Amino acid sequence: MHAAALRIELRLRDVRSLKAKRSVLRPVVEGMRRMASLSVAEVGRHDSWQRASLGVAVVAPDAAQLERLLESVRRYLDEQLEVEVLEMSVGYLEQ
Repeated sequence: MHAAALRIELRLRDVRSLKAKRSVLRPVVEGMRRMASLSVAEVGRHDSWQRASLGVAVVAPDAAQLERLLESVRRYLDEQLEVEVLEMSVGYLEQ
């Protein structure tokens, strides 16, 4: 088993309130959860309108599949027009 933890810093475009932030962020988070049964949570910047910090847990049976999942997360976020990835850091968990 191989696992990684991601911390993703996002900028949310054209957001002017916390309510608007939630309406933009919710579909992005749900889409990530659906794409590969990922565990995703907002872990920071709760009071910031145009910024969000997400934590993502990724588990795979082998290292190659783990890397494919990490790449698919990045591609998915790059396709989202409402968000811009500012930083994505990966921490690999030792077995």
